Amino acid sequence: MHTTTFHDFFQGPALEFLERAVRAALDEDGADLTSLAVFGTQSPARAEIVAKQDAVVAGLPIGPLVLDAVTPGAGAGMRLLAADGRTVRPGQVVAEIHGPASTLLRAERVVLNFLTHLSGIATLTRTYADALRGTRTTLLDTRKTLPGLRHVEKYAVLMGGGKNHRLSLSDMLMLKDNHIDQAGGIAPAVARLRAAYSPCPPIEVECRTLAEVREAAGLGVARIMLDNMAPEALAEALALVPPGIETEVSGGVSLATLAAIAQAGPDFVSVGRLTHSAPAADFSMRIHLPGRAQ
Repeated sequence: MHTTTFHDFFQGPALEFLERAVRAALDEDGADLTSLAVFGTQSPARAEIVAKQDAVVAGLPIGPLVLDAVTPGAGAGMRLLAADGRTVRPGQVVAEIHGPASTLLRAERVVLNFLTHLSGIATLTRTYADALRGTRTTLLDTRKTLPGLRHVEKYAVLMGGGKNHRLSLSDMLMLKDNHIDQAGGIAPAVARLRAAYSPCPPIEVECRTLAEVREAAGLGVARIMLDNMAPEALAEALALVPPGIETEVSGGVSLATLAAIAQAGPDFVSVGRLTHSAPAADFSMRIHLPGRAQ
């Protein structure tokens, strides 16, 4: 389904974004004064993270990063019992944790927030990816992500079987309606990009009408996005695009419309709801504290 591992993805800037997100989440919580007063810093504890629904796991390896950020070198550890990208069942233990009780209690919500959110994205992505299985169309995400969490959310899409569009605005030059209107049309907008950069990165053009598709196709851009086109116009628009130019369908895509879109045969379909509307997957952490009867 996917070939990218957690450590493949989270290197360089992606790892820096992840580490900042972990620190920000812990800073939001502040000091766990309650647990420190009750347990101190040395009382040992253990815990398990348990799936409460069928879900595609994403984000489990973030747990050890959270534990280490809470109290570096405090002896807390986490054993992963499921791999990101795998489907788990209700009641399945996906990780075991040990360490000071105060560390586990402070880390609990942050670990679960990452895990439930990212696994929710991966689970929804898998549903869309399965619906496209056997077609020539590849599922893409978008930049409709939570601020500061783009890299982790796009990683979750990969774990669900989708592909990433672009991580940042510099990964591909995309001409959208505002750019085109400001430049006075597609041709002058493309000309400005090609004059500004040498070599010029790949250009994608968002097209709203058949006339715009014809114009963009004649300019030899890398990809044409068919934005919010009615189903009856989609096949006609795709027929206007010559070999060598990729096609992407975007806007208003749902599971209900996916089959018809794939039947038309675009190279890609981009779905914002993979990240902006995925429900959280249900996981819980069972913490076994010192002195509590088990």
